[in-house]
Amino acid sequence: MQTTLRKTARFTGLGLHSGRPVRMEIKPAAANHGIWFRRTDVAKGDPMIAALWSNAIPAQLCTKLSNEDGVTVATVEHVMAALAGCGIQNAVIELDGPEVPVLDGSSIPYVTAFIAAGRQELDAPVHALQVLKPVQVTHGTAVARLVPADSLEIDFRIEFDEAAIGTQHKMLNMANGSFVRELCDSRTFCMQSDVEQMHAAGLALGGSIHNAVVYDQGRVLSPGGLRHSDEAVRHKMLDAMGDLALAGAPILGRYEGFRAGHALTNKLLRALFADPDATRVIDCSAAQVARLPGAGVKVSDVQAVA
Repeated sequence: MQTTLRKTARFTGLGLHSGRPVRMEIKPAAANHGIWFRRTDVAKGDPMIAALWSNAIPAQLCTKLSNEDGVTVATVEHVMAALAGCGIQNAVIELDGPEVPVLDGSSIPYVTAFIAAGRQELDAPVHALQVLKPVQVTHGTAVARLVPADSLEIDFRIEFDEAAIGTQHKMLNMANGSFVRELCDSRTFCMQSDVEQMHAAGLALGGSIHNAVVYDQGRVLSPGGLRHSDEAVRHKMLDAMGDLALAGAPILGRYEGFRAGHALTNKLLRALFADPDATRVIDCSAAQVARLPGAGVKVSDVQAVA
């Protein structure tokens, strides 16, 4: 059955790129509602923005959504990953600013709050998108691909000149709480050499060594160091999870990314939906629901990484 939150989850923090303070509440919603953002600070125009791939607009270093009135919400990937990873298909996300709070730079604050709030089952079957044939997009050397699989799998490889990152590769089947146990605590990251340039471009104004992993010529500047030796690739997988959640339903397929980012994953979804033979919507059986991200997630899964 479809799910929503049992009660409202509340968050406060700064936008990663805007640096602006924001309050956000994630509220229960009815079956077949999906995930919607609502800008409570918007007085003119439609404040509602559907969390869908078709609403994504060009943005640097994040995923940004817009409705037809030009009302936007940015940096949605971490909260979308948490909702998908906890198996929550319906919610209203209310916030009083243009950007989701970055919190600690990962999805674990959201996951912890969602599990504390509890999930409510709804009287409607879970709809999923079954990938029927391979779909691939590229940009330079970067590649993103979806191929058929019985559940959501993410296979990601990154290559960076930064010595503390280098080449990293990880593959996970996202069933049975893998997102919560393996990915949700992995933080966004950057190179110290890029910080000044990002600030000059009006980016990462809310970023710091306390909500991002900052690498500097083989060193990790963030207090406490890494949460995982391969935290960088795990965070890229987290981002992919959030961007794929904009499909509007859980995906049954294998995502393969090489040097891929937000824009390329959105390009992949656009290619997927542009081909009527590439996917179909199914009502999940009990066995299929059991293989979806979030099925069977427990408090102990969060405690294992908290």
